[in-house]
Formats: sequence, C-alpha cells, structure tokens
Amino acid sequence: MELEKIGFYTLSDERARTSSATSRMMRGELVLTEACNFRCPYCRGLASYIYGNRPKSELTFKEACHYVDLWSTNGQAIKNIRFSGGEPTVLKWLPDLISYSRDSGVERIAISTNGSAKFSLYEDLINRGCNDFSISLDACCSSDAEKMAGRKGIWKRLIENIRKISERSYVTVGVVLTPENVGRTMEIISFASSLGVADIRIISAAQYNEVVSGLDQVPQEILDRHPILKYRVNHFLQGRNVRGIRDSDNDRCPLMMDDSIIAGEYHFPCIIYMREGGNPIGKVGPEMRAQRVRWSQEHNTHTNSICQKNCLDVCLDINNRIRELQGSNLKNPSLSRISSEDFV
Repeated sequence: MELEKIGFYTLSDERARTSSATSRMMRGELVLTEACNFRCPYCRGLASYIYGNRPKSELTFKEACHYVDLWSTNGQAIKNIRFSGGEPTVLKWLPDLISYSRDSGVERIAISTNGSAKFSLYEDLINRGCNDFSISLDACCSSDAEKMAGRKGIWKRLIENIRKISERSYVTVGVVLTPENVGRTMEIISFASSLGVADIRIISAAQYNEVVSGLDQVPQEILDRHPILKYRVNHFLQGRNVRGIRDSDNDRCPLMMDDSIIAGEYHFPCIIYMREGGNPIGKVGPEMRAQRVRWSQEHNTHTNSICQKNCLDVCLDINNRIRELQGSNLKNPSLSRISSEDFV
C-alpha cells in the first residue's frame, strides 16, 4: 500500500524509503502531563515511575523545550511533533511551548485535546503555530458524551470548539469505541462529519479490542471526504482489527528509527506500548536514538505480548512498507554499534 493513501500526513513512501538511523527525525510525541479534567472510562493512565512524586505529574516548561531540542538531528529540527497527556491545555505554559517549537523549525505541531478549553486558548495556539488538533469525540449526543467523558456540562462547548477550530486548522476527531457506544458508531461518524472536520479516526478501546461490524452502511461521500476513516472502515469490512499483528507483518519495528515517544524522563517504543504498561527503552538523553535503533533491531514484535496484541494497523503498514522498499538494508549490523556521536 502506498502510504500517502492512508491519510496520515506524517506517512509517505519517501519516508519509508529513506528512514535510517541518522535520517531526520520525522515525528515525536511528548506526553506533557497526566493531569486531566475528564475521567474517560477507557483511558490508560501513566506508570507511577514516569513522573515519580512530582506535583501534578507533569513536565516543566524547561524540560519540554529541552526534549524538543533533543529530537534535532545534525542541526535539523524534528519535522512533526504531537503534544499530549492527560490534557495538555491545563498547562499555562502550553502556548509558549508551541511558540518555541515553531521558532525551532518544527513544521507540523499537533495537540491532542478533549476540546473542553475556552476557544480563545485554541485560537492562541493556532496563532502561535499549532496546525493540527486531535479532539476526542466518543458520542453524538450530550448524554452519551457526558458518560464517556465522566463529566457533565461539556457538550455545547466541545461541539462549538470543534466547529470553530475546523474552520481555522486541520482537525481530526478520535472516536474510541467501547461496548457502551459501539452500537451508535454510524451515528457518531455522521455527526462528526457534519462538524466540518478533516478526518475521523475510529479505534476500538484496548479493553474492548473488537472488529466493529455494520460499517458497510457508511455513505461513500463521507468515506471519500475522510481518508483515515476510509482506511479504517475498509479494514473492519475485511475483518482486520485496528489492533494486532498478523503472521505476514514485519517482525521488527523500523518505524522507531525516526519516530519517538517521551513521557517523564523516559522514551518508549510507541505511545501504545507506554499506555499498555510496557517498560521504557531508557532515559531521555543524547543516547536516546541509538537506543531506539538497537531496540527496533533486537526485539521481535511477534513474540512481544504488547506489540502482538496492540500494534496499530497504521504502524504495521508503514513497517511493512519500509521492509518492502528497503529490504536487506534494515539488517545492517553496523546499526548496533552506533553511538550518540553519530547524531551530533
């Protein structure tokens, strides 16, 4: 599959063809805080050791800026960054972090948010350089939304924010499907599309992890408008879940070579691995990328229980595409001997 057809702008065949231990870092996700004003029943918290005993369980502004800098390769800034949590908009210094990232040369700056902040904050983030918002939308009516969010009185502001932000920036809504809302998947998709969002990302919760049925009724015009939704719906119709490795999938994760996830003082193989309680690769520092390359080479994803059950379809497809386009280049034994000096 050509990666451009999936719909995620961070993915391309060119990236799969050229990614290596020393190529430009293409994407990083920084978990800023565990604090959140929602109590979503499916949410996975962070392991206690990530932040230790810090008040509010969060990074400092200085730490966050330092981590953005560490993702630079040979003086070239990382191309895409996502800031997540918890809920990143609870941090007063978030706008300054967006400005710092923009001024550092980051091209795409994304925020994962529950959409409950005042619109004036989102507008400020846009003006400072944020150009991607991923907003949670697990329902199509206020009563269901309040159950899924664990908080009352949020529906009107959430919907108004999605509409307004979509007029000014790239917006996707994330729809997490559980036994409580899966019966209304079609209604949620139609409602989300009516809000003017760029795309809709449906995914079964880790605790649920089922192939969603009945999606053959999604109108073609909605699928054509939202490529990520179309990608996922086609997988469900084929009986392929969003999560889980197949026998034919790459047994290594070369995606990690130019992709990174940081929470607290640690870096992890991916966001899913962290959420499912997997151990970190190591502490954040100059050796971080060398450690990631070694991990990607040495760990068999087919025998790793977290990867085996939870690896996402999109990650599998890019790893398969890297294998297809690079082949034996990924087996270069010299990669196990790289050090931090290679990334200066």
